[in-house]
Amino acid sequence: MSTENEGTAVPPAPSAPPVPVDAPAAPAPQAQAPQGPYGQDAQGQAPQGQGASGDAGHTGASSSAPDPSWPPPPPPTAPYGDGGSGSGPGGWGSSYQQPAPKSGRGRGGLVAAVLVAALVAGGVGGGLGYVLANDNDESTGSTTVSASSNGGDVKRDPGTTAGVAAKALPSTVTIEAESTSGEGGTGTGFVFDKQGHIVTNNHVVADAVDGGKLTATFPTGKKYDAEVVGHAQGYDVAVIKLKDAPSDLKPLTLGDSDKVAVGDSTIAIGAPFGLSDTVTTGIISAKNRPVASSDGSGSQASYMSALQTDASINPGNSGGPLLDAQGNVIGINSAIQSTGNGGFGTGQSGSIGLGFAIPINQAKYVAQELIKNGKPVYAKIGASVSLDDSSEGAQITDQGAGGAAPVEPGGPAAKAGLKPGDVITKLDDRVIDSGPTLIGEIWTHQPGDKVTITYERGGKQHTVEVTLGSRVGDN
Repeated sequence: MSTENEGTAVPPAPSAPPVPVDAPAAPAPQAQAPQGPYGQDAQGQAPQGQGASGDAGHTGASSSAPDPSWPPPPPPTAPYGDGGSGSGPGGWGSSYQQPAPKSGRGRGGLVAAVLVAALVAGGVGGGLGYVLANDNDESTGSTTVSASSNGGDVKRDPGTTAGVAAKALPSTVTIEAESTSGEGGTGTGFVFDKQGHIVTNNHVVADAVDGGKLTATFPTGKKYDAEVVGHAQGYDVAVIKLKDAPSDLKPLTLGDSDKVAVGDSTIAIGAPFGLSDTVTTGIISAKNRPVASSDGSGSQASYMSALQTDASINPGNSGGPLLDAQGNVIGINSAIQSTGNGGFGTGQSGSIGLGFAIPINQAKYVAQELIKNGKPVYAKIGASVSLDDSSEGAQITDQGAGGAAPVEPGGPAAKAGLKPGDVITKLDDRVIDSGPTLIGEIWTHQPGDKVTITYERGGKQHTVEVTLGSRVGDN
């Protein structure tokens, strides 16, 4: 995405706050970011329909059941955020075109002139201030107090932000992905193991998947060519591998995202708007946020039950690590909710304090599968659910799209006795208020996991145990 890219719509459950539609991957130079549809069936089907304001380009589902096939249909245009097609550039996972040369008489020239004027004024002011201070010292003596030590002598403990940054930065990279047609963007990644594997977002490397060019640059300036080992569009996770990787790689320590608490300190590292090796701080604002977004092509949707943080995350941060106060990776920065205008005529959305990260426990599993098999494995219940904007739960549709059965014959849902019309309200202890929320929660599990599903039928509540099935690959 250009990731930390901004994208299209995500229908939020009425009881939940707006869902982010931007995936922050900085455009290089500019990216457009369509946002993905919010909601698929439990097997990865995406909705269609007009979006409604109030949630990162909320897209309402049509009354018909979503297509049970994969990949899901292209996501609809988002009403706000980065806006999707026709609403201006900048989106997560979007591609970019090199801008045409601009005349010096345009706005860019004006901004440059203002900056030059400011710098000149600053120089004059600085000189004048020096003269006055010098005169004052000669007449009355200096009253300034000098520090006993300079910045380089200050001890920065491991638990401080500076200590965490000093340890983590050498293990992060700025990723540049370019397609065969020259389109691409900038994102971030981090060292996963000593073999040279780097974990990032799918939308960061999407342009380079089919024969494109991929590079990873460390803070030292050392740049390596890389190749995509595997990518999971549904999870929005990808693994790349450095060519001729150095022998002294230091993988970042992975934390336990299940133990993260609201209020915990966070540190985000990335390349916002191409500014590599940027460090920002914040806290965990919320957990288990249902988030849906799309890749740069707008052809498929990604779903997550995300960690929400107010650490500043912008286009270019996508794929970078979200760290705890000890420097452990607790998430992968992937999407932002934004107002849709980055200012200065860029059309690129920026941070408003609503960032979202894929929990590392889920990302670790996905990355290991990609390294092992080259393809992602998804958990599923084998039922199509309604994408209507309702807080009642996830209703199994009466008919699947394209004539497919709403409940897969012989699938997990069928074996558990679930039927069309049933409304799923809980998965284990997690309240389910919509189809997209159900999908995000199912994908936090692995195939073979046993989950308890609570559903309503005919006004009565029932509980049943379901053993999750599996689907290999995005197609």
